[in-house]
Amino acid sequence: MALNDMYAARPVQQEPAVGAGVQLVLLALLGAAIGLGPVGWLTGLVFAVVSWAVLSRALHRSGLDSFGPANRVTLGRATLVGGVTALVADSFEGAPPVTLFVALTAVALLLDGVDGKVARRTGTTTALGARFDMEVDAFLILVLSVYVALDFGPWVLLIGAMRYVFVAAARVWPWLNAPLPPSTARKTVAALQGILLLLASSGLLPVPASAGVVVLALALLTWSFGRDVVWLRRHAHAVPDTVPVQAEELDLAAR
Repeated sequence: MALNDMYAARPVQQEPAVGAGVQLVLLALLGAAIGLGPVGWLTGLVFAVVSWAVLSRALHRSGLDSFGPANRVTLGRATLVGGVTALVADSFEGAPPVTLFVALTAVALLLDGVDGKVARRTGTTTALGARFDMEVDAFLILVLSVYVALDFGPWVLLIGAMRYVFVAAARVWPWLNAPLPPSTARKTVAALQGILLLLASSGLLPVPASAGVVVLALALLTWSFGRDVVWLRRHAHAVPDTVPVQAEELDLAAR
């Protein structure tokens, strides 16, 4: 790599480090506000380190010379998700303030979609940005499902795990990597998962109603994935036995 290229790459690689630093500040604020326990601290630190490492590697592989404003929005959302993750981990030792948990989660959910709009308006849409946004969304749903499962049982984990099971299955059956047709229903169901899980965990509804909300979320997600799997299976003949990594990442971003 030429010297000029090294200097040009530095600002891009610094962005994940800045995000990890902000994550540590958020953890410190949570610790000062609620007395975050050892499990919460450790989980938050692991999230910060892993996020920094994975994003840095992805940036290096992408060859992008600019991080972009949309990715900064997603990085901010990832920081909030790290805070939510620490609170959920801390809930195994004690009950975190529901108001704080709901507030962090609500902001993270409200910002979902903002990064995409920013990317389109600034002409900075990239495969990395789409994948980054998707992974933050998926992990937030997983964390929320863990939190809700503490009250309603391990079956709730199916909501958070379903997307990861789909990705794992695609490693075995490459036809699952085929591009899916655009679907408003798919996007709506995906957006509803976080909202329904947050509603169920907020304590605003009676327990039976909260359980019904979680069942609805799982039913909608199962229908959405099932419909897509059926469509992909019907069109499996058009998919080669192996799918290039770059194409695979773009296709998975559509889920």
